[in-house]
Amino acid sequence: MLRHITTGIDGSTESLAAAHWAAREALRRGVALNLVHAWTLHPRPAPSVPADRSERGWAEETLDTAVGSIRAAHPGLRIVELLVRDSPVDALLAAGEEAELLVLGSRGLGGVAGFMTGSVSQRIVARSACPVVLVRAGASSSAEHLPAPGGVSPDEIPETPYRDVVLGLDTGHPCDELIDFAFTSARRRNAALHVIHAFSAPPFHIADGGPVPPTGPELLAFQEHSVVAALRPWGEKYPEVRVTETVSEGRAATALVRASAGASLVVVGRRTRDSRFGAHVGAVTHAVLHHVGRPVAVVPHD
Repeated sequence: MLRHITTGIDGSTESLAAAHWAAREALRRGVALNLVHAWTLHPRPAPSVPADRSERGWAEETLDTAVGSIRAAHPGLRIVELLVRDSPVDALLAAGEEAELLVLGSRGLGGVAGFMTGSVSQRIVARSACPVVLVRAGASSSAEHLPAPGGVSPDEIPETPYRDVVLGLDTGHPCDELIDFAFTSARRRNAALHVIHAFSAPPFHIADGGPVPPTGPELLAFQEHSVVAALRPWGEKYPEVRVTETVSEGRAATALVRASAGASLVVVGRRTRDSRFGAHVGAVTHAVLHHVGRPVAVVPHD
C-alpha cells in the first residue's frame, strides 16, 4: 500500500492549516497525502450548508476547495481525495488505521482555553492507533522556521533553519515509539531536539533502616542522569540530531508549555490503556493541547 499521511477537511481555517502542515510533512517524508472529508445526511441541512446546495454537493465543494489550495501550494505532491459518508470521528479513525500520521485542525477557544474539550479532534486523539498532530489556524511554514535575516520570508530561503522539536520525556516510562518519533521528526527537519523532563520531589520520609532518598542537588543530579541514560541509545542511533536537555523540578505541563514557545513541533505521549472512564489522553498531554499554540504530536504507546 502507498505510504501516506491522512488529514481531515471540514471547511474551517483550522483544517486548512492542518492540511497544509500535513502536505509539508508528506513532502518531508516522501509520501502521499490523503485528504478526507466526512459528511452525513441530516433531516434538515446543517446551518453551514448554503440554501442552494445539497449536503453532498456542499461536501464535494468543500473538499474540492481544499484540494485546489493544497495542489496550488505543493504541485509535486501526490494527493488522494476521499469523500466519506460517515461521522467525522469514525471516518478519520478508520482512515488513520492505514496512515503513518493523522493530522487534524485544533479549533482553539483563545490563548487560555485553547484546545476544545470534547471536540472531534480530542476524541480522535484519545482513540487513534497512529500518531496524531493537532494544528492551530495560522500555523504557516514560516512559523516552523527561525526568523530569516533582513525580514525575508523563510519560504524564500530554503536553508533557513527549523525551530527545535520539543519532546516531553517521562523517565519513569521511557517509550520507544515516542522517543523515536521525536528523533526522526528532528532529523527530517535538521533541527535540534529539546528534551524536557520535569519531576516532583518525593515526600520526605525515612523508614527505619531504609535508604534515604536523594533530595535537593542530589535529586536533580539523579534526574539528569536518568534523562541521559534514557536518551543514550537514541543518540547513538541518530548521531546527526543535536540534543539538549532541560531537567527541572515542577509540573511537566508548565515546563512543556514554556519550552514550546520557540518550537516547530511539540511531541508528547498517550498511553493506550483505557481507564475505567474510557480512553483519555492523560493530564499532561491534555494540558499541552489546551495551552500550546504550536503543532502538537500525540504518540500512542503502551
